[in-house]
Formats: sequence, C-alpha cells, structure tokens
Amino acid sequence: MFNFFRSVKTQDTLSAKPKHIAIIMDGNGRWAKKRLMPRISGHRKGLESVKTVITQCQKLNIPFLTLFAFSTENWLRPSQEVKFLMSLFQDSIKKESSALIKNNIRFKLIGDRKPFPKKLNDKINSLEKLTEKNTGLTLSIAINYGGRWDIVNAVNEYRKQNHFKKTFTQKNLIQNLSLNFAPDPDLLIRTGGEKRISNFLIWQFSYTELYFTEKLWPDFNEKALMVALFEFQKRERRYGKTSEQL
Repeated sequence: MFNFFRSVKTQDTLSAKPKHIAIIMDGNGRWAKKRLMPRISGHRKGLESVKTVITQCQKLNIPFLTLFAFSTENWLRPSQEVKFLMSLFQDSIKKESSALIKNNIRFKLIGDRKPFPKKLNDKINSLEKLTEKNTGLTLSIAINYGGRWDIVNAVNEYRKQNHFKKTFTQKNLIQNLSLNFAPDPDLLIRTGGEKRISNFLIWQFSYTELYFTEKLWPDFNEKALMVALFEFQKRERRYGKTSEQL
C-alpha cells in the first residue's frame, strides 16, 4: 500500500494539505445493487474504505477526519437496513477500539445520542474516554447527525447555560456545536456522484472546498483520496479577499 505512493507520488509532493477532511460516504447501496447483492453487503464493504482513509490520513499527518455515517433523515430507510447499520456500528466499536487506542487515534461521535440504547451509548462514552488523551488523528463519526439539528441544539445548550441573560453571538454558537473541538473542514469529499451536502455540517462548511466524485464509497481507495488532495491544492482559498491580497 505504502509502496504505491512511493512509486507514484509521495506525500512530500502535497504543497498544501487540509488540516481537516470531511467525507460523505455515499454509494454503498448502489455498489451492492450493481453486483446483485443486498444493500447491507455494500455497507459492510464500505468499512474497508473507512479503514483505508483513516490509515492514509495518519500517513499524511492530517489531524482531523470526520465521516458522515448516518443522518437524522436515514431513519426513513427500510427498518431492516437501519437495524443493520446500528448493529454494524456497535460491532465496529467493539472490534476496532483496541486499534484506535494502539494507533493514538482520538475518537469522537457527533450527533443526537438520545435514540441510542443505553448499551451503545455506554460503549461510545467509554471509547471517547479511553482515547481522549490520544494526540494523533481525531476521528469523528457523525451518526444520527443533521446540520440543522446541530445549530438548534447549540442554541438550546447556550440558552440552558445562560438563562437568556446574555447576547447570543456566532462565537457562542460555535462553542456549542457538535464539532467544537476541531477546526472547520478544509475539504469535503462526497462519493457516489451526488453534488449536495445533505444537511451535513452546514455551519462549518461556509468556506470548505467541495469535491465530488462518481466513485462509490466501497471503491474509494488510496489513489482516489490522493486525487482529491491534489485537486484541493489547486484551489485558491481567499476567504473574501482578492488573489492579490494573499
């Protein structure tokens, strides 16, 4: 795997690397359908791409990675698929927790945890606690997450803390968002060919570079990630300024 990058292009050729990558992992179901397999087979196969991207972000010293795994709207999917996804997530926490600790990865979950069973919430809380002092990649998994929910939740948290006594500002909102421990993503990658952000991190994406690929998530590999990163470094990030001011 690593030799592939040595023979094509090494990480040293990346003149500008994002500090934070967010990914909408789309296309698992379509990947399975193309192969006349059940949708759940695509979700299972997609886990391999998750591991690949995590490994590459570590090798490239990218400090933050946020993966959109399950949205607040995904509860509308067939109940069997939803049940499988929840089970897959729970099994993944159990199987991969030791690897996260060993590889110095900090784990965070963003999203509304209230609908989760107590057993799952206990596992999530335990893994966050076990990895909170890790200094490598911060891996955030968005489950039962919606950008609109995040903003409303942040406002309500501020109201609870201050009892309506203080003026509400952008800073107050940012401090109460789910991803308040990380900088805003520099790059959003969406697989599967769709060109929208689907209620994901809608506040944080104000100045994020958007990259869309036709590749379905289970086919997203090291080479595909590097293609996205080389595209990112071509972008001129002005934040409202002119090119001459940069």
